[in-house]
Amino acid sequence: MTVVAYALAVVLNLFILFIGARFLLSPFAAAAGYGVPAMQDRAYLEIKGLRDATFGIVGLTLLAFAGAHAAGWFMLAVAVAPLGDTVIILRHGGRKAVAFGIHFATAVVVLISAALLFAV
Repeated sequence: MTVVAYALAVVLNLFILFIGARFLLSPFAAAAGYGVPAMQDRAYLEIKGLRDATFGIVGLTLLAFAGAHAAGWFMLAVAVAPLGDTVIILRHGGRKAVAFGIHFATAVVVLISAALLFAV
């Protein structure tokens, strides 16, 4: 179970790091993939990119240097972000399939990751 817990956490952190990089490098395409297309305000999209990239870096750092328990608490705390993303998509007219199929599902997987890390 240790391998699964760490592997899932690494994959999730690399994935959010990738999403952050995408928002920094191609913010308008990334926003469309997020579920609420944007036509301007590149700075806000880049802020989201930096936030996501930071989450990924912190998560990987905790896994490498602080261990599973600390990383589990981190994953539990950052599950708020995809839950909030779900609400944002729904409040701004985004598709329910994106809100629940991407963002809410991500929150569930992050919570599973936290539980696995706590079990290690």
